[in-house]
Amino acid sequence: MAFKINIGEKSGKTYKLEASAPGLIDKEIGNKINGKEIKGDLEGYEFEITGASDSAGFPLLKEVPGQILKGVLLKYGKGMHKKPRREGKKPATDKKPRGLRLRKTVRGRVISEAVVQINLKVLTVGKKPLSEVFAPTIETSKAE
Repeated sequence: MAFKINIGEKSGKTYKLEASAPGLIDKEIGNKINGKEIKGDLEGYEFEITGASDSAGFPLLKEVPGQILKGVLLKYGKGMHKKPRREGKKPATDKKPRGLRLRKTVRGRVISEAVVQINLKVLTVGKKPLSEVFAPTIETSKAE
């Protein structure tokens, strides 16, 4: 199972990686993992799992236990960014009306094989900086 992994640094730079990492299955959001579990070049790094989403686009929510899909009543924030319909003659400047909640489908906090994309945050930096690990390799072509 290949995961699309997004690794975020404090500087705001995000590195994207597609890797088969069976060590991530059954981990939860908020857990810390070693970089070696993802890729050998990331030895010495320590990451925290900050979020994920499954193949249908449902986000993993820290408050929901297990690996199940569940309909949860949410306020604005993670998993709900939908703008409401304009109500009556109220001005359109109020983007978040008070008290609005919607029932949204989310997945539990445990990473399973249904998860496609995982977000990580760097906690400890390894020997090589991430810019060197993810630098594009330049292939030299032979001129004949």
